[in-house]
Amino acid sequence: MVTFAKIKKNSLIKGFISRTEDYMKFIGFTDHGFGHAKVVSERAEYLAKACKLPKREQELARIAGWCHDMGNFMGRTQHHYWGAILFGQAMQSKINPGELTAVMQAIANHDKEDITIPSALTACVVIADKSDVRRNRVFDKTKKNLGQDIHDRVNHAVTSNQLKVDLKKKTITLLLKIDTRRSSIEEYFEIFAERMSYCRHAAEVLGCKFGIVVNKVQVL
Repeated sequence: MVTFAKIKKNSLIKGFISRTEDYMKFIGFTDHGFGHAKVVSERAEYLAKACKLPKREQELARIAGWCHDMGNFMGRTQHHYWGAILFGQAMQSKINPGELTAVMQAIANHDKEDITIPSALTACVVIADKSDVRRNRVFDKTKKNLGQDIHDRVNHAVTSNQLKVDLKKKTITLLLKIDTRRSSIEEYFEIFAERMSYCRHAAEVLGCKFGIVVNKVQVL
């Protein structure tokens, strides 16, 4: 059986993520390498566990979260498709077809304009990915860059980020602390409104409502 531990040690997977990390630095994007993979894999597993998905699906959520962005080195626009294909090629002889296609589907559907969330597994990866906004995703923290790049500025302004599931209330809540001296709350929603819409849709698939609390104030 393929486990997360085996995936993490797989030389091909490590190579894809490493190359993606280098490429994203090169084109001036925020972290999409091992740091982001760690956060998304842990959050996807947490969501699957909190929403009482079967044990094996919890493991698959962590695997999909770890691998979801590894296709970026082949191109940003279609990176979700590249990642799914790369996972299929790397693991086709090591995992059963049902699990292979479930993970490929979650990777392929985590980030695109016509986003489709066909499974709870996919929903966990979408929320885990779109909720990862934090200061240490920013590579270039120079004052000049933060003044020019709104994505880096907003990420750098987020000093605390927590995701909480309350199954009794059927809520999934993103709790943020934003340093408004560095970026406004309005700027956060300016660039992340679409991603938060994806989170709402994904939460519905998990039978919950999605909310955001910023600086202890409910804003969504």
